[in-house]
Amino acid sequence: MTFDIHLGVNLWDTVSLDSESYWSFTEIIYTHTSDSIQICLVKTGQSTPCISSLELRPLSSSVYALNSTTNSPLLLYLRTDIASLDAREYVRYKDDVYDRIWRYDRDVDSWQSLELDNYSTAIDIGSNKSDSYKVPSKVMRSVATSQIVSDALEFSYSSVLGIEVENSSGYYTYFHFAEIEQLGVGKKRIIDITLNSQSILSEPLVLEYLKPVTVSSAYTAHGDINVSISATSGSEAPPILNALEIYRFVPEIDFPTDAKDVCAIEDIKSAYQITKLNWQGDPCRPTQFTWEGLNCTSHKNARIKSLNLRSSKLSGQINISFSYFTELEFLDLSDNELEGPVPEFLAELPKLKVLNLTKNKLSGLIPEALLKKADNKSLQLSVADNPNLCKKYSCNKKNFFVPLIASFPALIVILFIVLGFWISKRRQKGPTLHIPTKDKLDCKKEVCLESKQKAFSYSEILNITDNLKTIIGEGGFGKVYLGVLQDHTQAAVKLLSVSSTQGFKEFQSEVELHRSIRHRNLVSLVGYCDEGEIKALIYEYMANGNLHRHLSKQHPNVLKWDERLDYLHNGCKTAIVHRDLKTSNILLDKWNHAKISDFGLSRAFPNDDDSHISTRPAGTPGYIDPEFHRVGYLNKKSDVYSLGIILLELMTGEAAIIVRDDGAIHILEWVRPIVERGDDIQNIVDSRLLQQGDFNVDSLRKVFEIALCCTRVSAQRPDISQVLLDLKDFLFLENG
Repeated sequence: MTFDIHLGVNLWDTVSLDSESYWSFTEIIYTHTSDSIQICLVKTGQSTPCISSLELRPLSSSVYALNSTTNSPLLLYLRTDIASLDAREYVRYKDDVYDRIWRYDRDVDSWQSLELDNYSTAIDIGSNKSDSYKVPSKVMRSVATSQIVSDALEFSYSSVLGIEVENSSGYYTYFHFAEIEQLGVGKKRIIDITLNSQSILSEPLVLEYLKPVTVSSAYTAHGDINVSISATSGSEAPPILNALEIYRFVPEIDFPTDAKDVCAIEDIKSAYQITKLNWQGDPCRPTQFTWEGLNCTSHKNARIKSLNLRSSKLSGQINISFSYFTELEFLDLSDNELEGPVPEFLAELPKLKVLNLTKNKLSGLIPEALLKKADNKSLQLSVADNPNLCKKYSCNKKNFFVPLIASFPALIVILFIVLGFWISKRRQKGPTLHIPTKDKLDCKKEVCLESKQKAFSYSEILNITDNLKTIIGEGGFGKVYLGVLQDHTQAAVKLLSVSSTQGFKEFQSEVELHRSIRHRNLVSLVGYCDEGEIKALIYEYMANGNLHRHLSKQHPNVLKWDERLDYLHNGCKTAIVHRDLKTSNILLDKWNHAKISDFGLSRAFPNDDDSHISTRPAGTPGYIDPEFHRVGYLNKKSDVYSLGIILLELMTGEAAIIVRDDGAIHILEWVRPIVERGDDIQNIVDSRLLQQGDFNVDSLRKVFEIALCCTRVSAQRPDISQVLLDLKDFLFLENG
């Protein structure tokens, strides 16, 4: 049986097993530069590769350091206890803290073996703190030496050690020494080491009693390698050698696929549960093992330029990870079960020349940018056999203005933006939250984006907030403090309260979501603090507070109607269910531009029709979808319901739950009788707006109809994309 082992994209070793050598092991020293290491067993003959165990042992960064010109892995050729007098076969852990296997091997008959007298000292040589190699004391207590001072210890790699030397290959040899003899006052053992008659020492090595020393040297073979360890003219003892290690450089012929493309294709593989047999290891390298359906560039770090997933049983929406293939020229997603809209990000792929979406279940409008590219012949676009897909703006427009109501929360000013985010996220379970502390790719998530959040220490939090001096808010997570960053910009610092029951999960959700999406209408997460029980989130400062405060009748400044509806036209075509949309989670900056905050309860769904059953309470009374409140059924329409409630709050100036002398009443229960009686719409409009008189009654009626549509039973609620279109129509009326 013969097969190859690959470390990442490069050949590690070839394993051969037969009836005589029924077992084999291979060892390599590798400096990893990513969060994962890929090991691949590659079939090269008729037999299927097999493996009994794979072990990883961490090493100190100060040992087995390569020279500055290469980072090649080191393949172990030989590790030997050169002079042991014991009959043991090998030494390893626990004697060796790195679990290296030291085999007994003394083939030179002319050498003499000496061993440290067990009764003369109790010093453990291997524990010397200055010796980072930490060769076990059982190995270092014995030495090979010549019988007279002038005789050198000489051996060759091939004839004596049995190593098949490969011409032009680089080898790294480690010589381990420890003086075990007390030579007397003033006497020294001084040695020199040569490889093929070339000294590897800048000056002779002087050994001190019981102090381990390791000497290493790189050498490129051009034939056999001959070693000579000799005593110098000033030495008063013959040469010695305790142990020896020999490694061969493993040249890195290939380079891995670009990290962005690897992260994106892995996300697609997971999101669509693709089980193609050869979708393992690196997507593009080695070239003979490129994944099925992929073609890659020949760049140093290959990029995916062609992706054919035709008839791959894909279902759900078109994943946002396709948007990160910036070198992609050909994309075939035909003959699958893909649903939902054609995402606009496909038009932003700079090199895309062919896009085949035929024979799917896509719906809605084809993005105008894609149609323009198809019209000017820069893109070959195929969308046939998608019955609900339209090329014209008007073909999918529907009338949702039926005045029927249901019950609970939503968002206005920019809520549809959240509903527009459709991100296919895998959730990583576990007690530990791993957050990148530098600007680098986070490939543990489905979506590969650059993470910009900074990690703050608690002492920095205290410094930013002037020792938690000014409280500007408080919620279920904890108190919010005013802070000033190093660049003198203001920030809001939310510190987790010890009494918060959901705080840690909200902290995880908030950070993970902000690492995945960015939008001008989402409150930016500047950074975080994660020091044990101390957790904090640092946001951009929103000077004008939340929308709920501005709608309050106690607020001195009345928010104008056009200010209440700012940013309605700024949407995105992708969805996360916020689960706690309310006016207090809509913050206003100093220009009254609205942004959504507080994603601690958010949940992502990979497909448009996905839902979630939860028995845990989520959201705020007055805004919770009654269907979720009743049976725990959550989907995107739950946030659409919340949007309707916030629209009603904007119109009426009333809270979601109106508190009166005779008890509390939900805003819908107050509005419903007015609708049923057919009263004038102005009967429910905020009286402060009536006093201003700067609004269009017809536009108010339109918003009221939209709000009622959003609060129907789930199955009858409009999709957020339709709500967005209708609100744009409203803005046209208002501006007119």
